[in-house]
Amino acid sequence: MSTRIGILGYGNLGRGVECAIRQNPDMELVAVFTRRAPETVSILTDGVAICPVAEAAQWKDKIDVMILCGGSATDLPTQTAEYAKYFNVVDSFDTHARIPEHFANVDRAAKEGGHIAVISAGWDPGMFSLNRLYAGAILPEGKDYTFWGRGVSQGHSDAIRRVPGVKNAKQYTVPVPGALEAVRAGENPELTTRQKHTRECYVVLEEGADAARVEEEIKTMPNYFADYDTTVHFISEEELLANHSGIPHGGFVIRSGVTGWEKENKHVIEYQLKLDSNPEFTSSVLVCCARAAHRLAMEGGVGCKTLFDIAPAYLSVKSGEELRAGLL
Repeated sequence: MSTRIGILGYGNLGRGVECAIRQNPDMELVAVFTRRAPETVSILTDGVAICPVAEAAQWKDKIDVMILCGGSATDLPTQTAEYAKYFNVVDSFDTHARIPEHFANVDRAAKEGGHIAVISAGWDPGMFSLNRLYAGAILPEGKDYTFWGRGVSQGHSDAIRRVPGVKNAKQYTVPVPGALEAVRAGENPELTTRQKHTRECYVVLEEGADAARVEEEIKTMPNYFADYDTTVHFISEEELLANHSGIPHGGFVIRSGVTGWEKENKHVIEYQLKLDSNPEFTSSVLVCCARAAHRLAMEGGVGCKTLFDIAPAYLSVKSGEELRAGLL
């Protein structure tokens, strides 16, 4: 039985969801919902309805799971709870500090609507969160370390582009090699924000802009760059498009811990992601979570879930028998 999917929002994430559906034989895309004029939106899949967001609720009996592809800053805090009244939903809400609040709001709405809602699905939060949980459960005496990159931070890139005099920009988050090596060696270092990551900025200036002023404004920007060692490279727009047009990312979750009566043995658990496309990988996580949401709903489940609450088998297209024979 296919899971009928709706996509709400057709940017990088929505397009990635569409691509992921094509690679999952038990998934069917039935509609895309957009805030733009539907006739201006072109998608990759033939025969799929493109509808205004205002019509989404009319599809409540034709869609098994609505995948919400808006942003965490302003879209998802209201959208997820709203659409959980009509559909089983999945989102990628990634503002870590606000996840408990978001969970409570969505849980209330999903229970009122009789639906399943999976929030904060992606790679961090999401797959990295799972690995932190597993590693901490296995090695309770230890420390977690999370390194992001080398990859493009879309939020930081946008912050640079808002600086007067900047025409275009990309920003990369880069782990500090020495910090990574110390953690992998089981040294359990105490690391400040500055000691864990650096920031590399590639900036195209507007004609006549003051490079020194722009560089100073970037490096002193609170909440973005002030707490990091930041390098600013001024390049041409042609070079930016040629060498920095992708959206790669990734990183490492590492737990360093000890076992033994006298804690004499050290262990290091490491999980790594290396992603050519941050949004396409996130989309792939959203799609397998949609499968889990549909299965949980078919069993009569309601309320909000995170990846912590979903049994791994519910994410897989394979049957229990196939998983036990091939992967266990």
